[in-house]
Amino acid sequence: MEGLLGTSYGVFFIVTIVVMGFAAYVTGQACANTWRPLGHVVFYCFLLGLTDRFLVFALFEGELLSVSGYLIDTAVLIVIALFAFRLNRAARLVTQYPWLYERTGLLSYRKRA
Repeated sequence: MEGLLGTSYGVFFIVTIVVMGFAAYVTGQACANTWRPLGHVVFYCFLLGLTDRFLVFALFEGELLSVSGYLIDTAVLIVIALFAFRLNRAARLVTQYPWLYERTGLLSYRKRA
């Protein structure tokens, strides 16, 4: 699996999950709070994936042009950003339009009857 990542598990956890995962979470949160469409989140995560690959290469001598590493890193970042997007979009809709929507769960809402 380390060959697919282009780096070790520890570097993957520190750089991708902790550092860039925080950036992906904040990106999803910002897109939800500014009413941007879901496609913007995915596009920004592809850019964050490039940044992640560069940080792994520059700081930990990982592979820069590892396609599988880029795809795995980007997929993880997209999942984190989409979670943040949905969490914040649901909260925003429920608080901004309480007469239209009610919360049904952490990531879900429904129209009021």
